[in-house]
Amino acid sequence: MPSTLTYEQLQAACGPGGSSALVSTTELMPAGGPHAGVAPARYVRGDNAVFAYETRYVDGEAVTVAVLDSKQSQLNRVEAAILQDIADGHEILGKTPRISVSYQGGEVEFTDLELPHRAFDGHIRAGTVDGQRVTAHPDYRAARDASPRNARALLKMSPGSLVFGAWDSTRKAHQGRYRSALVGEIIGVLANQSDTGRKESLRGGARVDPVGMSVQLKGDDLLAIVNLQRDELSPKLVEKIEKAAKKPKATSASILGLGGIPPALDALGVVSCRRIIRTHVLSFAALRQLRFGGDAEANVACRALLGAYALAGLARADSELYLRANCDLVENSPAKVSLDRRSGEFEEIAPLSIAAADELLEEALSAAQSRAGISWEGRVFKVKGNDEIFAAASADADEE
Repeated sequence: MPSTLTYEQLQAACGPGGSSALVSTTELMPAGGPHAGVAPARYVRGDNAVFAYETRYVDGEAVTVAVLDSKQSQLNRVEAAILQDIADGHEILGKTPRISVSYQGGEVEFTDLELPHRAFDGHIRAGTVDGQRVTAHPDYRAARDASPRNARALLKMSPGSLVFGAWDSTRKAHQGRYRSALVGEIIGVLANQSDTGRKESLRGGARVDPVGMSVQLKGDDLLAIVNLQRDELSPKLVEKIEKAAKKPKATSASILGLGGIPPALDALGVVSCRRIIRTHVLSFAALRQLRFGGDAEANVACRALLGAYALAGLARADSELYLRANCDLVENSPAKVSLDRRSGEFEEIAPLSIAAADELLEEALSAAQSRAGISWEGRVFKVKGNDEIFAAASADADEE
């Protein structure tokens, strides 16, 4: 039986000449069985929804795979798992420093583990702290002015930005750029490896309204229904309905969710996979690019803290195989975890349970405090969001 990763191993990996990466690979399968199709992630190409197909090298041959879950999505699932335990009052993860931005008097709140640009997100930069703009606050300025040469201020305010990646892309100079130290994906090797395998299948969709399959409303009646819920509808939808209401003939109220929709074979379907693989890589090579304003021992302790934090999130995310509708998966075998020993040698490591990951994080927190003076005490840097941004937000995508 392989042993559980120890803090000593983590510390050694974060030092000069240490391991390049820890890799976790899990064989998955459709929950419904090998015959069940799975719905890959959807992307937009032009006006069409498509799946992402790629060529990968699996079992010694080049094969066509579908991306079931991308790197960005896998990282978001790790962040969501961390936030859920913070919300549940988890003693250790609750110590994690983070940034929050609130709207509507604090009724709506987001953190740097939810916002796409993390510490440098536009919602944060457009907000205020104690009536002053965030970008002028000394603590935020210190985190924003941090760099891989000394990322201490960012470690103390938004460690998620260092683990999951962040880019201060709109800043005119001294942009903070931090690649994600943790990456992951889920791919499915297509059962059909012929040229037709990449042809997307279509699945029918329909809606049955027990009141009536067709609801036709004239202009004034249609507008009256819209006015009852105008504040809850997107501006683009209201505009579309108002145009339809000007027509002399009655208009279908299906646009408001009324009436049925006949079956139509026009929605993306599923793919059949002969193998599904989930892979995560924690790059110690990436963590070793970071320094934190101390001596070598202090830098290693800070990197180990970030590594333990990443593993605590990963253990939680891997415990919940939740992707999307029609993509329910189960483990086909235990995860295989290996630690690179360099020069082509690898050490097998036992998959980290949540409890083991928490013990590792607790030990890393203690070491970072004693060796680098880094103390996580659950500080939340609270930002008041710009309510004009919140009022202007819409579920409709921007038109190009």
